[in-house]
Amino acid sequence: MRISLCQGLLTGAIVLNLLILYYVSRAQQQMMEKTGGGPGMAGVDGHARGPRVTVVLREFENFENYVRDVANSFLHQRPELPFLAVADSTPYPPLVLPDGARLLVLSPAPDQPPQAHRPEFHIQTEFVLVVPDGVELEQPRSIERLIKELEGEGGGPVRVVAAPVLARSSVQCLHLRVNLKEWTATYSPAASGSSGSVCTALQGDAVILIRTEDLFNLSVPLGRPLFASLFVQTSLRGWKVKLLESPCFFANHRPLFSSAHNQWKADAFLKDATGKLLKSFGLKRLLLPDGKEQWYGCSKETPRCFGTVQDDTPDYLYLDRWTPPCCLRALRETTKYVINILETSGVRYWLEGGTLLGAVRHQDIIPWDYDVDLGIYLEDIPNCDHLKNLDSGSLVDANGYVWERAVEGDFYRVQYSEANHLHVDLWPFYPRNGVMTKDTWTEHKQDVEFPEHFLQPLVPMSFTGVTAYGPNNPRAFLELKFGEGAIENPQYPNPAKKRLDRSK
Repeated sequence: MRISLCQGLLTGAIVLNLLILYYVSRAQQQMMEKTGGGPGMAGVDGHARGPRVTVVLREFENFENYVRDVANSFLHQRPELPFLAVADSTPYPPLVLPDGARLLVLSPAPDQPPQAHRPEFHIQTEFVLVVPDGVELEQPRSIERLIKELEGEGGGPVRVVAAPVLARSSVQCLHLRVNLKEWTATYSPAASGSSGSVCTALQGDAVILIRTEDLFNLSVPLGRPLFASLFVQTSLRGWKVKLLESPCFFANHRPLFSSAHNQWKADAFLKDATGKLLKSFGLKRLLLPDGKEQWYGCSKETPRCFGTVQDDTPDYLYLDRWTPPCCLRALRETTKYVINILETSGVRYWLEGGTLLGAVRHQDIIPWDYDVDLGIYLEDIPNCDHLKNLDSGSLVDANGYVWERAVEGDFYRVQYSEANHLHVDLWPFYPRNGVMTKDTWTEHKQDVEFPEHFLQPLVPMSFTGVTAYGPNNPRAFLELKFGEGAIENPQYPNPAKKRLDRSK
């Protein structure tokens, strides 16, 4: 077969174009390798086609820090790695950073575009290495070892790997269970073991590695305190952290602060930051690994955690949460106190309404209830100094409890304090022709007359850790007030507004 001149020229042109395309593509590839490429161009060794990791220093204090030393250490060993110091507001005194390190201020400014203060626009690598203040990088390959460990998990539940600072004993592996419905986070010790301990939270001095995509899928990716913020969010997602025995990261600056005064300032900031973080997360109670408790909700000196209740449905039920634990604690304290006063004064009382339901079901307050109800005999009121003179005004007793005649009707109320209006209501009844009745009634369906024989005799029953008194046939009493099956079929006070989802 003979090839014509035109065919030969056309074939030559095609070959020439292919050669030009090949060399242009090769030149572009070499240029991208020199300039760092991007997160999608990373090579097998971690820095042939650009860095895979951004080093982030989040936890440092303005009044004393070693941010410059940390940046110098990492950039000396790995100059190709982006280094980012992250602060909530512009540090004062100003940070002096070496070439290659940058400062990111998270607080927005009116003269800056929104992306200027959003970390996801400043971190373009595949991984983020979060380091504490004062840490140094001695072995350049330590970072690759962490990457290898995380990649070896294959996208399973382990989404974070960590290495200790100085020694394995400087950081503790913990189990963390977060119960948002009960506003509570519970920490417990994890089984101590060798390298590769897997748990759900860390406490102590450690460097952590996380995929950038995972970090920025958290609602608060860089909150402070960092470990508290990070592990509350990751535990809710079912993620785990692997704590390695090595590599260990070096630290010249331990202890981190050079004076007791600066340590005090850091501790004060930590306490304040923890309170703000937990409030934003809706956590009011921490159970610590040593069994101690920390409370971040209301107290005797502060208002209660919820406002005026509308339609018998407190606001927290609409959030699919139950009564904050600090409120339950205050209700228990007030109940025990009031019961003691009534008993020592010779006032006959009994657990009423939903309070009796809680006693039968849980020997405690119903987990979503917001007050406690006690019935009392009207004729016994003169026996109690706290009640007999309450026709007008109120009484603040020696322990700070407020006794008053309720403005909503003909009954009495005992508040936890002048600031905190969590309360126990006392409902006066009197017998008439063998029936317990009263002169004023509420719109609650359980506020009805009942035979006095339920109170003859009153019987002891366990409630909130004490022995209280209730009707002698609590099941019949409750079914009279709430309907058949009231004990076995729990429901919120006003199902028309919010129903209890028993599947959760």
